[in-house]
Amino acid sequence: MPKKLGKHAEMGKETQAQCKRAKLEAASSPSVLRFENPDSLFGSLISPIKEEVFFREYWEQKPLLVQRNDPLVAAYYLSLFQLSDLKELCSQGLCYGRDVNICRCVNGKKKVLNKEGKVNYMQLKKDFDQKKATIQFHQPQRFKEELWKIQEKLECYFGSLVGSNVYITPQGSQGLPPHYDDVEVFVLQLEGEKHWRLYKPTVHLAREYNVESEDRIGNPTHEFILKPGDLLYFPRGTIHQADTPLGTSHSTHVTISTYQNNSWADFLLDAIPGLVFDTAEDDVALRTSIPRQLLMQVNTADSTKKLSSLLRRLADHLDHSKELRSSDMKKDFIMHRLPPWLGCDSDSLTPGGKLPKIDSKIRLQFRDHALISVEPDQENAVSAVKAPLCIVGGLGSAREARELRDTHMMGTEDDAASEDGTSQQTHGLRFPLSYLEALKQIWSSSTVDVKELNLTSDEEKENLALSLWSECLIEVL
Repeated sequence: MPKKLGKHAEMGKETQAQCKRAKLEAASSPSVLRFENPDSLFGSLISPIKEEVFFREYWEQKPLLVQRNDPLVAAYYLSLFQLSDLKELCSQGLCYGRDVNICRCVNGKKKVLNKEGKVNYMQLKKDFDQKKATIQFHQPQRFKEELWKIQEKLECYFGSLVGSNVYITPQGSQGLPPHYDDVEVFVLQLEGEKHWRLYKPTVHLAREYNVESEDRIGNPTHEFILKPGDLLYFPRGTIHQADTPLGTSHSTHVTISTYQNNSWADFLLDAIPGLVFDTAEDDVALRTSIPRQLLMQVNTADSTKKLSSLLRRLADHLDHSKELRSSDMKKDFIMHRLPPWLGCDSDSLTPGGKLPKIDSKIRLQFRDHALISVEPDQENAVSAVKAPLCIVGGLGSAREARELRDTHMMGTEDDAASEDGTSQQTHGLRFPLSYLEALKQIWSSSTVDVKELNLTSDEEKENLALSLWSECLIEVL
């Protein structure tokens, strides 16, 4: 028992120190971003460009450069990450490869200079100063709460995972060769200056990362210097390279990225299996046998007409379907997204106040984090036809929220287990499909009476409300 009390006391001191540090940082560098909701955050991030203009003229189409020349924005961006942060972070046990990469572009190729094991700050600084190596810091939102705050809101805005990397490059040096990415990129310049060159895509809206040779990419379509407070956006597939000019001690920028594997093609690959399964239950044409020896044939042209007919039947079924079986994309998003940033107000993730009863009025909390997914029952392995379940993304405790923050976009043992074929557990609450309409009521209403929930018994209504209350997803008014 004394050990447990000591540990909790230590955690409490650590939390207090983090809160104090966060308050000091906020006081010294006032936020220029608006965090009232996801829309206001994104709007202030790309300001003065309007959202409708951005999505009509730039998103997935062409780069956007916002040069602000605003000391307030520059000061705020600097608070997100800077070279001087590395010394303290190295003392927390950073590892090469997992947390930090050291690299330099040499003759058009990326040369990795990583050592083994944990990162030593003096060695890191030596590589930076003497070898002119770029320091690439992976997922800094694990250590910087302001980035957690930004990326969590952006995940709510896009409905897609949002990652980040910090790049610190000394003067007269370049870290990466010309390449393109499979993500939508937002670059925030934090320290110093960076010289950028962008080129016409060879693969529009690319689905993978690739390095391009100088003789293949032609002349830049855009060339400019990013200064502190500036923002750059470019679509996936945009070829780019950047270097720190001479006369600038170093450059620091953070790349915020999203929409990896989030195209219609990805969604179709995920949604079609469930659609086929559901349609085959009602349509005997999909349950008829394929031709004899079809799998043995090299030329299957004779079967394409039949396949086209079956695809049209799937489309007809989809037109009349009320529910599309949720895909692994949604489950992956629920499991790996950042939890809400609450600062020092961790009480919001602890159930409190009145217990919900049948005569209570309730209201949904954390609407952007209350996702509803419908999927087969993965536990009922003996059932020939697995009963669908509703999965509601939960929030967990304040401690669990920090654990999720610390592993966000880093890959986990659970991910490795999933690749080995073992099932992954979904974070959240699981309900029978009969609860779906009641969950939609709660999600779509500003307030709802428990007794009015679309369930057959008062016991079910009260149990549903109590389950959501225990996950801090509703409050009792």
